[in-house]
Amino acid sequence: MKDNMADNESVECITEHERILQEIESTDTACVGPTLRSVYDDQPNAHKRFMEKLEVRIRNHDREIEKMCNFHHQGFVDAITELLKVRADAEKLMGQVTDTNRRLQDAGREVTAQTEEVIRCRIQQRNMTTTVERLQLCIPVLEMYSKLKEQLESKRYYAALKTMEQLEKVYIPRVSRYRFCQIMAENLPKLREDIKDISMSDLKDFLESIRKHSDKIGETAMKQAQQHRTFNSVVQKHDSGMGYTKPVYSLNGRTPTQHNGLAAEEGVDQPEEEGVLTAQDLVDFSPVYRCLHIYTVLGDRETFENYYRKQRKKQARLVLQPQSNMQETVEGYRRYFNQIVGFFLVEDHVLHSTQGLLTRAFTDELWNMALSKITAVLRTHSSYCSDPDLVLQLKNLIVIFADTLQGYGYPVNRLFDLLFEIRDQYNETLLKKWALVFREIFELDNYSPIPVETEEEYKSVISRFPFHDAEIEKQDFPKKLPMSQSVPQIYVQVKEFIYASLKFSESLHRSWTEIDDMLRKSTNLLLTRTLSGCLQNLIKKPHIGLTELVQIIINTTHLEQACKYLEDFITNITNVSPETVHTTRLYGLSTFKDARHAAEGEIYTKLNQKIDEFIQLADYDWGMPESDGQASGYLMDLINFLRSTFQVFTHLPGKVAQTACMSACKHLSTSLMQMLLDSELKQISMGAVQQFNLDVIQCELFASSEPVPGFQGDTLQLAFIDLRQLLDLFMVWDWSTYLADYGQPTSKYLRVNPSTALALLEKMKDTSKKNNIFSQFRKNDRDKQKLIETVVKQLRSLVNGMSQHS
Repeated sequence: MKDNMADNESVECITEHERILQEIESTDTACVGPTLRSVYDDQPNAHKRFMEKLEVRIRNHDREIEKMCNFHHQGFVDAITELLKVRADAEKLMGQVTDTNRRLQDAGREVTAQTEEVIRCRIQQRNMTTTVERLQLCIPVLEMYSKLKEQLESKRYYAALKTMEQLEKVYIPRVSRYRFCQIMAENLPKLREDIKDISMSDLKDFLESIRKHSDKIGETAMKQAQQHRTFNSVVQKHDSGMGYTKPVYSLNGRTPTQHNGLAAEEGVDQPEEEGVLTAQDLVDFSPVYRCLHIYTVLGDRETFENYYRKQRKKQARLVLQPQSNMQETVEGYRRYFNQIVGFFLVEDHVLHSTQGLLTRAFTDELWNMALSKITAVLRTHSSYCSDPDLVLQLKNLIVIFADTLQGYGYPVNRLFDLLFEIRDQYNETLLKKWALVFREIFELDNYSPIPVETEEEYKSVISRFPFHDAEIEKQDFPKKLPMSQSVPQIYVQVKEFIYASLKFSESLHRSWTEIDDMLRKSTNLLLTRTLSGCLQNLIKKPHIGLTELVQIIINTTHLEQACKYLEDFITNITNVSPETVHTTRLYGLSTFKDARHAAEGEIYTKLNQKIDEFIQLADYDWGMPESDGQASGYLMDLINFLRSTFQVFTHLPGKVAQTACMSACKHLSTSLMQMLLDSELKQISMGAVQQFNLDVIQCELFASSEPVPGFQGDTLQLAFIDLRQLLDLFMVWDWSTYLADYGQPTSKYLRVNPSTALALLEKMKDTSKKNNIFSQFRKNDRDKQKLIETVVKQLRSLVNGMSQHS
């Protein structure tokens, strides 16, 4: 069994070795390794057996080789024999070739040297040609770069950017493989940034420059506007129908004018424009254009536009900020307006000389912001101005300011609306100024009729005041005019006020109808407020006496009559008919009437005060036994004063004199009655009553003497009727009649009040031993005493009945 197994293993081993040998023979030697490794992976003795098998196989191959060699041996021998024969010939040929080669080398050595030289020259020529070609490509690049450097040095930045663009797009790509071109390409972005920085720096310098020169630019433009306004006014005066067009002012100093030949024919001087500084003379705008072009080329235009607009907005706020004391002088306002005009003229120039850097919407927004600030500033600062001349100068500046900017297309309606506000303030300052003028006139007036010695003096007065009186004109010189010297002065000053008010209304682009209305309204304010207030204050002054008051009434009468001439004066200025529907009438009539009424009231008051002063001088001896037989001295002085005073009243209107006279008599009567019934007066004798009666008689005589003409009958005497009936009652002692007729309309003592009679009767009662009258009654007839007591009781009952009835 074991032998069979051993035989099987031997057979398998032999078969495996056979396979391995076949693989070794058929496989590439590089792949023999795995095959040989399998020999060692088998049984332990497989290697030995394999070697044996390999030896066998080698011997087999050797035998096959030997058989093959034996088969081809004869051919090999033949070939060797032939080769030996050729050997001698080959050696001979080799000698010949060597000799030929030597001789050829010797002959071609010079040719070889020349050939090498030709080759070297050809290589140099080729290199030079290549170099020239390369240089021809590089030289334009270098020239363009050199040109770029020159443009940068000469600050031609926009051209430099164009050169950079050509370098990048055209020249550098042709020679981009060279290092110096790469360095150029890397350096161009930095140069662009440098150009942006430099142009921005120039722009900042420009902004600073226009900030400094805005004042001068505005001054130049406003001077041009003023010259053209003056020229226009002269042209309109020479020929209002020529239709002269308002000029538009420009930064270059040129203005379109109509060549109608008027200046040459009429000798009108046109505004000089030669030698006038313009904005371009003061400010170089090239930094703006250059910076705009640079940023546009670099694709950053929006950044530049936003920066420029932002900076200009900041500068606008600075320009619009006024100085603290600007309202003190007109120069402060002028500098303020010059700066604003200069600012917006620069904006207008930039708007029209660049495309899109500024827009009309932006400038309109900027102008609207400026208008709001300007109106607020002017409204505030002008309110502190109390000098009408300064306000007028401010108005003229505002008009020129508005006209200048309107010429550049800026809307200025709000400025003219502001002028209407300032006009009201101007009128207020005029009113204050004229109030001082009127006060000074009144203080210097002598309140006496104007004396005229000659015809020249008379004409001088009526040339200043419209006075016409046929009777006075017929009188011989010297003569007197009824009014005092303040009347023509007031009239002239009212006309001066109208002229002053007209100065502000001019150039406001308003119709003459509106100007007429303004003049009339401002004149009404002067009359109703200022002049009326001055007259009222004058009338109330303590040093103004009756004579002065009478003259004031006369003066106001003449001023009132002159109001129609003032209306004609305004009409002549404005050529607006007073019959126009909306024409305002002058209120002089009411003004002077009010002043006259106040003067009349003051006359009445001062007359009464004067009467009171005389009454205070009264020194009655209320216990005197009998009268002096003549009127009291104080009363006669009072009557003489009244007579002389009422003589002055002859120039007053009749009703005024009559009213003053009646008022004086009534006040005198009342004062005398109050003196008689004074509560501090305890006793009155019959002698005192008789003396008092003599004084009242003098008052009645004065009243009946018609101190002022125009009273009918005994109208003036009725002022003393209460005193007369009371004194008659006591003088006659007619109590029975009084008591019997009391309450009857036909009563003789109708004006005697029971309480008045009772008060006076009680003062005359026998209340002390000093009462002589009643002591005599007691001695002579005690029945009278009883009668008096009865009368007192009856009077008291009447008084009590009246109080209960009331």
